[in-house]
Amino acid sequence: MKIKALEDITLLGADHYLGFAAHRKDQYFLNGYQSWTDTAEYYLSKRLRNVKKSPHIITHMFAMDKYGDSTFYKYSCNKSHGYDVFYSKGQYESFIYSLNYKTAYLIIELLKNHKKVLHLISELKNITLKKGEELTVFDYKFYTSYKEGLEEFQKEFPLLNKEKLFGYTSWYNYYQNINEEIITRDLDALDNRFNVFQIDDGYETYVGDWLDVDKTKFPNGLKGIVSKIKEKGFKAGIWLAPFAAESKSKLFKEHQDWLVKDKKGRPLKCGGNWSGFYGLDIYNKEVREYIKKCLEHYMDLGFDFFKLDFLYASALAEVKGKSRCQVQLEAYRFLREVLKDKLILGCGANIINSYGNFDYLRVGPDVSLIFDDIFFMRLFHRERISTKVTLQNTIYRSLFNQHLFGNDPDVFLLRDENIKLSTEQKYALTIINALFGSVLMTSDDIATYNEYQKSVLAKALDLFNNAKVVSVTKLNKHEIELVYENKGESHKVVYSTKKGVLHE
Repeated sequence: MKIKALEDITLLGADHYLGFAAHRKDQYFLNGYQSWTDTAEYYLSKRLRNVKKSPHIITHMFAMDKYGDSTFYKYSCNKSHGYDVFYSKGQYESFIYSLNYKTAYLIIELLKNHKKVLHLISELKNITLKKGEELTVFDYKFYTSYKEGLEEFQKEFPLLNKEKLFGYTSWYNYYQNINEEIITRDLDALDNRFNVFQIDDGYETYVGDWLDVDKTKFPNGLKGIVSKIKEKGFKAGIWLAPFAAESKSKLFKEHQDWLVKDKKGRPLKCGGNWSGFYGLDIYNKEVREYIKKCLEHYMDLGFDFFKLDFLYASALAEVKGKSRCQVQLEAYRFLREVLKDKLILGCGANIINSYGNFDYLRVGPDVSLIFDDIFFMRLFHRERISTKVTLQNTIYRSLFNQHLFGNDPDVFLLRDENIKLSTEQKYALTIINALFGSVLMTSDDIATYNEYQKSVLAKALDLFNNAKVVSVTKLNKHEIELVYENKGESHKVVYSTKKGVLHE
């Protein structure tokens, strides 16, 4: 569907309804806004968590409402919603996917008390058209068969054949408390089954000051470590959050003019991580030059795998003349242009904009060291860290794997130290990640593994390299049946989303 401007106009949006029946036992896939947003198959009665219902003082202090879509989408208990891809299973089937992903997000609302049920919104806000100009407002495919829709979706986005990555990342054991000794020790423990070693957050002095490596932690810099990584035959990986600057950084203190501003002209806070962080204005020439300089610096050091995080920050501020989708797409394209043929793992990024720009994408929130994080965090935003949530994302976003990008389900953890997941939960995490991902990473020092842990890792690698998932069936509110084939044999397991364990 196209429109033609009869005069100069600025768009707010467009919407229409699809006549569609629903049944309370049908299951609906609602794709969340960004990498970390909880995403699964839900029943009609599901109420999506609304951060606006959280205590205002906490939401404001930690910018809880900035991680997801609540700054521009109005939540209601009478509807659920998803972005760009939607399907239903059960008595009434459907499959919808957007082809207008370079222009506007397609928001698909499931209305619970409405005869027409599906409400489609094209998020066009701020796009300007001059008299006589045309714009595609809606371009999507709608099928009344889940199977047919899935097949057509995967034809529309053909297999990418991205290399599978088995690697190490420093984050989920040490977090920012890394140093040269820890990194070198864990590198030495890896064998030739690995192909990636990635240094995560903590090497820099402050987020935003990417050229300032912490000399206390890394007195010899990173170049020597990169050489050791390459000597072992691994890809060298580095973590950055290119569109973010924390309040303690020199960048934040010295370049206030580089920051995006809210409607009152104040720096726009994007989240409560670190000392609180703020978004950079990607339309500022100096900002782009700085980001380019930082990324090229790490390319020159020999890094060839880039985990780029908190990418949603690129589109928190409204930009005159451009939709949120267009802004985010331009930001991601800029990263790809700078990094050329280097491997990019996007994180905290919008799903549909990542297609064609990132090789791999995180498809769930961060794994937590307890199954569902501390109790009060469950009250807050949909992007909170949670092993419980990320495992469901891993399973249900598997339809994107190797079609939009290679799926990164986040890490598996088998160690006994510094973790409160049960042995059974760690096993389920490892096996599900191996079955559904194109990236399999850990933060464990595998030199400490006992015989049981070694055997689980061996099984996971076998599944990662050889198994194929045949079907995913939601049995009830808390159980998912997974069927996969491996070396000619069929296997069936049931995953309990409530307890985080597999029944084989």
